[in-house]
Amino acid sequence: MEQKNGYRLLIVEDDCLLAEGAADYFTAKGWEAKTAALGEQALELLEQKSFHLILLDVMMPGMNGFTLCRKIRETSDVPIIFITARVLEEDKLNGYSLGADDYVTKPFSLPVLYAKAMALMGRIRGHEQSLKAGSLTIDLKSRGVRKGEEALKLPPKEYDMLLFFLENPGRIYSRDQLLIRFWGYDFDGNERVVDNHIKKLRKVIGDCGCTIRTVRKSGYRMEVEKA
Repeated sequence: MEQKNGYRLLIVEDDCLLAEGAADYFTAKGWEAKTAALGEQALELLEQKSFHLILLDVMMPGMNGFTLCRKIRETSDVPIIFITARVLEEDKLNGYSLGADDYVTKPFSLPVLYAKAMALMGRIRGHEQSLKAGSLTIDLKSRGVRKGEEALKLPPKEYDMLLFFLENPGRIYSRDQLLIRFWGYDFDGNERVVDNHIKKLRKVIGDCGCTIRTVRKSGYRMEVEKA
């Protein structure tokens, strides 16, 4: 098995054999892969953690892939590759208009699917594998954070929260959403734990051109100053 690369994949596909096969292939390449057979299950997983890529079947029972894509795009810009047995041009145009990044037609080769995924990750992440906002630079491989030339020390939870906010600037997230995403459904503590971690995070990053704003009665939002 290859060394883990830190990428997290969500496969939304009601064909269990296909989903498990793709999950096993990506896992062997160092990805962390989760599967969901229904759109509702996928939304629950997306509330619990963030993913770097979603493989999304178009034709599923209940909520279809187009509807799920539309719902995902309400809160996230995560890359989405549609998996479909249908090759109608209007379907592809519909998918792209909803925010899909690429299409793969069944039956497909797993190596080809993986190559498409890595090409997409390369375009999204860039060759430097870093995320920059304001005076902050996050090394996505080492999980290191710098403010200008200063190296910042962030515990894992604060790092994950900072990366999440910077990957989704301008979006408002409630305490409940953040609690589920970073502590899980089974957490039995107080939701104020979210406030405490954001307070610590604000103190560490200081004045850096990125601000986690409190939105009254709604939650928190990352604002990044334009250069």
